[in-house]
Amino acid sequence: MAASGLKIYFTASEKPAARAALTAMTRRYGQSPPEDADVIVALGGDGWMLEVLRGRLADRRPVYGMHRGTVGFLMNEYAEEDLPARLDAAVRVVIHPLEMEARDNAGQRHTLLAINEVSLLRQTSQTARLRISVDGRERLSELSADGVILATPAGSTAYNLSAHGPILPLGANLLALTPISPFRPRRWRGALLRHDAHVRIEVLESDRRVVAASADTQEVRDVAEVNIREDRSRPLTMLFDEGRALDERILQEQFSY
Repeated sequence: MAASGLKIYFTASEKPAARAALTAMTRRYGQSPPEDADVIVALGGDGWMLEVLRGRLADRRPVYGMHRGTVGFLMNEYAEEDLPARLDAAVRVVIHPLEMEARDNAGQRHTLLAINEVSLLRQTSQTARLRISVDGRERLSELSADGVILATPAGSTAYNLSAHGPILPLGANLLALTPISPFRPRRWRGALLRHDAHVRIEVLESDRRVVAASADTQEVRDVAEVNIREDRSRPLTMLFDEGRALDERILQEQFSY
């Protein structure tokens, strides 16, 4: 148990630096069982943070990340000293995942949750042809592109940003709908949607122009239709050091060059 009385469960990715940090931190602060822990400390990179958060959908324990991986946008700086004090002073950020229901060409339905984004990507050399509806109204009869992304604020600085989508502050209550290498309409650069929007994406000619749908790292191949909406019933809590809260880091990213 930590000196402050906090029960901490440490979990680490397979990266050597993360495994070494796991040994050091558990030696110093002990290791509580995850079912008894007050807080989960994730040691690794952003990919590991997403995996750990996904594992907290049932118990909703807060997660505090420490950077011991490759990309660390969602992580705090790693330091062995004063962890209980950092946890006590941490800023709490509540995020909500997206629920993706995908129907494949065989008629099977797959329901997955995404913390960063839902993305549709072409599987062949041919462009994907997609019809996009929002809240039951068709908004784009045909998008010819490599694909499209629907990103949460927490995920807006990930794949969405690489596709030239907007960065979203957490308090904006918005989702970013961003095309990937659009061919037609060539000038369409995406849209900002309310956080509670229901987005339906149909794959035109899905038997020839084959498309995969991903909820973060979980993929469904050969999809015909995808329905996406925010799941408010399963909030997730992330902890950030004071001055390192995600809103501040998103703001810093917008002014970087």
